[in-house]
Amino acid sequence: MPKRDLEELVGAEHVLTAPGERLARASGLSYLDLIRRRGFGDFPVPDAVVLPENPAEVQSVLEICARHDVGVVPFGGGTSVVGGVAALRGDKASVIALDLTRLDELVSVDPVSRIAVLQAGVTGPEADRLLAAHGFTLGHVPQSYERATIGGFAATRSAGQASSGYGRFEDMVKGVRLATPRGEWKLGVAPASAAGPDLRQLAVGSEGALGVITEVALRVRPVPEVRRYEGFVLDGWEKGTDAVRELAQRHVLADVTRLSDVDESEVSLALNDSVKTKALRRYLKARGVHAPCLLIVGWEGASKREVARRRQETVGVLKEFGAVRIGAALGESWRRGRFSGPRQRDALMDNGVCVETLETAAYWAELSDLRDAVRAALTATLGNAIIMCHVSHAYETGASLYFTVLTPRDEADPIAQWQRAKAAASEAITGIGTISHHHAVGVDHARHLAAEIGEIGVEVLRAAKKAVDPSGILNPGKLV
Repeated sequence: MPKRDLEELVGAEHVLTAPGERLARASGLSYLDLIRRRGFGDFPVPDAVVLPENPAEVQSVLEICARHDVGVVPFGGGTSVVGGVAALRGDKASVIALDLTRLDELVSVDPVSRIAVLQAGVTGPEADRLLAAHGFTLGHVPQSYERATIGGFAATRSAGQASSGYGRFEDMVKGVRLATPRGEWKLGVAPASAAGPDLRQLAVGSEGALGVITEVALRVRPVPEVRRYEGFVLDGWEKGTDAVRELAQRHVLADVTRLSDVDESEVSLALNDSVKTKALRRYLKARGVHAPCLLIVGWEGASKREVARRRQETVGVLKEFGAVRIGAALGESWRRGRFSGPRQRDALMDNGVCVETLETAAYWAELSDLRDAVRAALTATLGNAIIMCHVSHAYETGASLYFTVLTPRDEADPIAQWQRAKAAASEAITGIGTISHHHAVGVDHARHLAAEIGEIGVEVLRAAKKAVDPSGILNPGKLV
């Protein structure tokens, strides 16, 4: 490994080889990552961690690593749940973790065009803090928001909880700057173009395999003056999804629209089994709701009048489907606790529970069948399990499905236990929905990619990788 060359470039203090530093950048936050860290299996560790300060240093690091045939795994917030930051070597003798967190600047803001350029290492909260000084926000708030970075959002085609209002992350991207072993690559010069295929969308979702994203030009919006979140209940999954579909197809979705199935709703109510919750159960039963599905909706806007108008449009449709309003308290409770999932997972794992998530998306006509197929596959492999599902990203033509699975951990082989379940769920998804709506491909989904994009599609991606990364040093074993 060219340690001396790297130290001369970024400074010896920014080339880390201590075991703790290398371990900290060795994996993401999937259940398998966490269970391995608890001593249930081995995982690869990078030979060094390199922290460049700016795009020019990132470019030089890649050129050094290309000369010495060293693998490079880009690392931002480390929140991947599909093996996207695993320190795989492929055919390389050594591999580094390229920690991008020093690229933490707001490069520029164009308030007229409403475009901001952010470096790849800026976290979600820091991006909003920097933009707020100029009166803007991204509006991109996935569950990984607190740790994940701008580069990671772009590299994985992230989707935030308010995607109905602000769009997915790729909808925000107007330009991308990448470092590749063959030189710097800049994309995006206008709001729209017919100059061939949109290569920005090749970079977005490339997972570090086609270049290291160093800067992203993003559409921004004014910080909302008013936010309003509420809770509703619909009677049953089918009625709930029909209501969300109608909202999407009439173009009156709230910015946040999250529908929980009966199982997820029951768990949510059980966690809040207070006197008020018991009264709510009685109230819903009196209103004829026997299979309650919780719906969280949230609107953000420049004024109370704007939010009230949009709310009226949304609620008007919900009433057509018999939705029962249960007030702002539930909506606000969800908003305050929406980033608590990882902490809850740690507590469950401490008590011997296998807890993991997976996601997909499908057209409306197949959505319920896909949910049933995934549930059946998970039940068949896990047996005694709680399987919950929600829709949190809806479109005119379809929606995402996000599953949370809890089951007693197999202490003999917890890794194989989840691998069998995930394989069965992935097979159930293949041919009906996408293998990933917003978690990306990484290692976990790579073998299912050809079924979705075809062998020709895989060949196209490999050809693109060969063009920008001839020796294959970029994120070995990921995507293609």
